[in-house]
Amino acid sequence: MNREGSRMAKEQLQVLNALDVAKTQWYHFTAIVIAGMGFFTDAYDLFSISLITKLLGRIYYHVDGSPTPGTLPPNVSAAVNGVAFVGTLSGQLFFGWLGDKMGRKRVYGMTLMLMVICSFASGLSFGHTPKSVMATLCFFRFWLGFGIGGDYPLSATIMSEYANKKTRGAFIAAVFAMQGFGILAGGMVAIVVSLAFKTHFPAPPYSVDPLSSTVPQADFVWRIILMFGAVPALLTYYWRLKMPETARYTALVAKNAKQAASDMSKVLQTEITEDQAKQTTTNSDATGAIKPQFGLFSKEFARRHGLHLLGTATTWFLLDIAYYSQNLFQKDIFSAIGWIPKPKTMNALEEVFKIARAQTLIALCGTVPGYWVTVALIDIVGRLKIQLLGFFMMTAFMLGLAVPYAHWTTPGHHIGFIVLYAFTFFFANFGPNSTTFITPAEIFPARLRSTCHGISAASGKLGAIIGSFGFLYLAQNRDPAKTDHGYPAGIGVRDSLFLLAACNLMGFFFTFLVPEAKGKSLEEMTKENEEDDDMDMEGSSVGHDNKTVPV
Repeated sequence: MNREGSRMAKEQLQVLNALDVAKTQWYHFTAIVIAGMGFFTDAYDLFSISLITKLLGRIYYHVDGSPTPGTLPPNVSAAVNGVAFVGTLSGQLFFGWLGDKMGRKRVYGMTLMLMVICSFASGLSFGHTPKSVMATLCFFRFWLGFGIGGDYPLSATIMSEYANKKTRGAFIAAVFAMQGFGILAGGMVAIVVSLAFKTHFPAPPYSVDPLSSTVPQADFVWRIILMFGAVPALLTYYWRLKMPETARYTALVAKNAKQAASDMSKVLQTEITEDQAKQTTTNSDATGAIKPQFGLFSKEFARRHGLHLLGTATTWFLLDIAYYSQNLFQKDIFSAIGWIPKPKTMNALEEVFKIARAQTLIALCGTVPGYWVTVALIDIVGRLKIQLLGFFMMTAFMLGLAVPYAHWTTPGHHIGFIVLYAFTFFFANFGPNSTTFITPAEIFPARLRSTCHGISAASGKLGAIIGSFGFLYLAQNRDPAKTDHGYPAGIGVRDSLFLLAACNLMGFFFTFLVPEAKGKSLEEMTKENEEDDDMDMEGSSVGHDNKTVPV
């Protein structure tokens, strides 16, 4: 009986083996574009808010007689920038769990439609007072983040389950790399919109005429920038709905290997034999009773994958603390090299244009290249080596910025600071920023894959919240007289850089908890093939077939 069960399971695995050995085909690239457009939208929506916060301050928080333009109060700024992160964290946990319960495809359309609706709604934020406009904006950005959060586990899981084992890392990395283009597009849209309005509605600098420096039409600028994020997502909505359920979910979780074979034959032009299609996924004993599978909170999961989940969650958490703290010294860099002059010397639309131009240059030089170097090398070098190299180099460059910080801040030395800063970004993207997204989609069982990726991603987003807002307060000058308006004294930028270097170093060591998935099938990575053999041996002693198909 055990030999028969073993034979059936091995034949059933041939359905999935066809995916692992399938040649790279047009459908793989279609899937990258469909999943990648979600990430393009994610990045556009999350990063575009930083382009317009100064404009929101000028429009809604102008103070008559003030020598400097209006700015968002610290609590409002934190809410506007951070509420989407909170929504994203919630969405990663909820949709990650739902993707394992209802299937990847059914949930995938929901997340995209939520993103489209809330992108448009963010631009339509209404109210008679500044407070009500900001409250409405925060409400829609929370739900926008909720939809974005769902895209993380679902896109990664879908791409990993569609891909062949030889190029799986590059395919998942390519989906994630669309983030770089999303950030780039956010900057370019802001440049075009602000330039068009600036040309048609000229205004004096703030120092010449505070009131006239912000033209009434500026209120349309930030709304158009936010609403444009819905366009690419809307264009791929139809194709996302047309994607079939992944074969691994259909075969291993929904228990319908025949349907999985049929779906695969259509999309991958791979002929599945009748004998293979007839194999059904079984998880029963000799009496036909369904044998329970270990769940997320079971001792068996803790034994098999507990350290893996700890590794993926902590490395993503530590990486995002450092990655999202970038805004600490961006403004110092931009101001020092003259990319962004003092606010009072510009009008409102000119400030949007110059901030957008600076961020676009950073994305073009430091952000986009790192992603695509990862795509090129991940299936050659391996996930762990890239992640270890990335964390090590980020630690080194952060220390390179921190130790001689006084030297970098003196006139004439800013170029060196910018070079180190750009390399820190490059090795974040050619490193843990990409690999922490890829690995959780490869090393957990199919029935828990989306959930575990969601948990890892949510841990990262918690790090992003700490990096964005915790360090915004920590990095303030020790002298209360020199802090940004409305902020208490902190530990200073130099000591903050030392803390960030320590986070990167911890990420380096936690990486050793995560297994290497290069060149292995998803079923190999879950190690449940080994479970089958163990179960067989146990079953032979009691006369039952305890065979479990790898899931």
